[in-house]
Amino acid sequence: MVTFPPCKINLGLNIIAKRPDGFHDIETCFYPIPWTDILEIIPSEELKFNLSGVAIPGQVKENICLKAYTLLANDFDLPAVQIHVHKVLPTGAGLGGGSSDAAFVLRSLNEIFKLDLTQEKLVGYAAALGSDCAFFMQEHAMFGTGRGEILSPTKVSLHGKFIVLVKPDIHVATADAYAGVLPRKPSQSIQEIVEQVPMSEWKNFLVNDFEESVFRNFPAIRVLKDKLYQAGAIYASMSGSGSSVFGIFNQPQDLKSEFPGLIFWSGEL
Repeated sequence: MVTFPPCKINLGLNIIAKRPDGFHDIETCFYPIPWTDILEIIPSEELKFNLSGVAIPGQVKENICLKAYTLLANDFDLPAVQIHVHKVLPTGAGLGGGSSDAAFVLRSLNEIFKLDLTQEKLVGYAAALGSDCAFFMQEHAMFGTGRGEILSPTKVSLHGKFIVLVKPDIHVATADAYAGVLPRKPSQSIQEIVEQVPMSEWKNFLVNDFEESVFRNFPAIRVLKDKLYQAGAIYASMSGSGSSVFGIFNQPQDLKSEFPGLIFWSGEL
């Protein structure tokens, strides 16, 4: 079975409170983006995992896709498979590529081996793997609370808009990004903003709480956001804890030459 795990952007991200378990309560709007990795799962005499494409830091045996297989194998008598991920999405970008790959492993195994897991059960397994994973059980935008794993529908749509994504050669450690934020409850929720405020006004209301400290430590990321606005973006932001930034446009954009040497993707939403 071959699938194409997509990435996501965050339309706004508020850090609400530090939790007793060491995580943070957040609120955000996850939006799926059709820039994908390629995932193949086939029968095998023994469990195998292969990677190609973009390099992934860390040991292969610690990859989240293997953790997804093991999570299901603990509860079901799964035959061995070979998992091959061809990485297209950049790592450390705030786009959730690894979480998406793991979620699609769960989805694929459920289908291949007819486990008959409900959506609710799959979301539960995904949430155990990582805060972003549960979102990738969906095919549409969702409002996320808790660690990001508590999901509810949202009416926001970017259909007919165009996106430009830029990833600089900068690594932002998630722990450092959180350390630079003072948690607080905003006066207006992200769900209210994306559903009730015109998109043309999002830049005045919709914020990513990570940006202030990340831009202070990595001013080059702020420059990328500014360049997207200069190019005519309706709204631009860093995604997640970075380091990628995105701009939403009314028309297709040919901006690759504006960002030489950087990872770049553009497309219709």
